[in-house]
Amino acid sequence: MAGFTGSCFLCFKMKVSRIASLLSKRTEVRRHTVCRTFTSGSTTRQQKLSSPRGSICRLESMELPSVGAKSVLVKLLAAPINPSDINMIQGTYAILPDLPAVGGNEGVAQILEVGSQVKALRPGDWVIPRDAGLGTWRTAAVLAEDDVISLPNDIPLFSAATLGVNPCTAFRMLSDFEELKPGDTVIQNAANSGVGQAVIQIAAARGIQTINVVRDRPDLTQLIDRLKAMGASHVIKEETLRRHEMKELFKTCPRPKLALNGVGGKSATELLRHLQYVFRVGGSMVTYGGMAKQPVTVPVSALIFKNVKVKGFWVTQWKRTHSQDEGALRGMLDELCSLIRQGKLTAPACSEVGLQDFRKALDTAMQPFTSAKQVLVV
Repeated sequence: MAGFTGSCFLCFKMKVSRIASLLSKRTEVRRHTVCRTFTSGSTTRQQKLSSPRGSICRLESMELPSVGAKSVLVKLLAAPINPSDINMIQGTYAILPDLPAVGGNEGVAQILEVGSQVKALRPGDWVIPRDAGLGTWRTAAVLAEDDVISLPNDIPLFSAATLGVNPCTAFRMLSDFEELKPGDTVIQNAANSGVGQAVIQIAAARGIQTINVVRDRPDLTQLIDRLKAMGASHVIKEETLRRHEMKELFKTCPRPKLALNGVGGKSATELLRHLQYVFRVGGSMVTYGGMAKQPVTVPVSALIFKNVKVKGFWVTQWKRTHSQDEGALRGMLDELCSLIRQGKLTAPACSEVGLQDFRKALDTAMQPFTSAKQVLVV
């Protein structure tokens, strides 16, 4: 992954203060540690830096405001480092907060105190952000009640911390673009990504077969075994998409109705070629990421003669579109949590990293073939 870009300088200021006393103290201002991004002189967002070490990164202590009538005081428990977080720091993401800003779009927190007019939350509840840009790389925060939504606290910590982005993306893509039934097939690249692993597990729970494309690597055999243990029907290399072996594979399962693209470039084009075409109706390819940093090329013949549908998906936009429909987000989270309790949906492999080691976590998160998600734990 590329280095940080320009004037998004990541300042990890996570607040490490008297959390033990927060449950008993209510109104006075408290200090916390946050991870923030800063501008730096003449550097702009478009100027690229080679690594997080080239950016201004530090832990800082900041004052917390008092808890208002409609706000809550939370202690952050765990917050992952996602590609979108790094893209935001690089200045290449669709959301670019005003600087300085606290990093992190995802994580789970525990309610310590609620305002006098807060009705739906109480101390001890677990909550996650409703939207991106909240700033989760911190030890504590005072947030508006409407900025968070509760989760059951009987699911694993890392499952809760990583629930709001990747599993929700997988859930919506499997639900909203094609009418998939048990026995149908989905094909996806980036199958080892957080979204890819969630797709495998949610699809398996619904009786849907998956063809999972991964890049070749030294530990390929172990990766294939791990994905199949999650429920993957087939795991193939990128090169296989262009070989005769695909014809043999489709003797064992139907051609896919749905293709999920998190890579772009040639990989996306190859996915498109294998979509189902029945009664002059083609399947759908949904793009949710572009790790190859290359455009998606669609053959004209696929559009004209196969009537394939090419669409994009961004879970942040979905959440904003449905922000007035409380039942939509709540229903999805409840279903995902039910799968977690049943052991049908697990978090990706995670490496727990203390806040003081955030630099190491950032460096690791930007390495190729990273097998574990870096999670900052307070």
